[in-house]
Amino acid sequence: MSVMTESTVVHLLRHGEVHNPQNLLYGRLPGYHLSDNGRSMAELVAKAFAGRDIVALYSSPLERAQETAAPIAETLDLPITSDARLIEADNIFQGHVVGGMFRVPRNYRHMWNPARPSWGEPYIKIVSRMRAAVDAARVRARGHEAVMVSHQLPIWVIRLAAEGRRLWHDPRRRQCALASVTSFTFEGDRLASIGYSEPAASLVRPSRPPRPPERG
Repeated sequence: MSVMTESTVVHLLRHGEVHNPQNLLYGRLPGYHLSDNGRSMAELVAKAFAGRDIVALYSSPLERAQETAAPIAETLDLPITSDARLIEADNIFQGHVVGGMFRVPRNYRHMWNPARPSWGEPYIKIVSRMRAAVDAARVRARGHEAVMVSHQLPIWVIRLAAEGRRLWHDPRRRQCALASVTSFTFEGDRLASIGYSEPAASLVRPSRPPRPPERG
């Protein structure tokens, strides 16, 4: 006679669009909040989660993640548990214009090993903390569902690790749009499948290209 195992789903939600008129790599810097469009994204995701069997809600401590979690908390009547393991990856270049760091020769000393990467938090360290956070959520929500609001790179590398793929990758090829949901489904303690959806796809705008080099 077969034994039924409990199915648990952990949804990894990337935060919504951020108000960033200077097009900076904001990383872990404080003060970066959702744009009006980002708040609309968060509302759409909350509606998508309404009625699901979600019993736990976690978020990165950064403002944009907490603000993305807020409508979900209100819709599902759940508290937001802040989890530092879900925070954005550390990056030497935070505060720089996106793409601008590659045009400054003194920055080249940080680019010697893209597989690590040498300019930021090692991929293997990100995987370790994200795996621990996901495992904790799986245990807490056993037999139900949990939502964890995090950031693009941490979500993408834990997915790569779970799928047995190499962690070094081209950032332009990440399948992790703003306000997208990467869902890990467990049968008991075993990862059974990984799904992906974009509840706020209608609100995602094209990425801004890097600024051209300044002349003169």
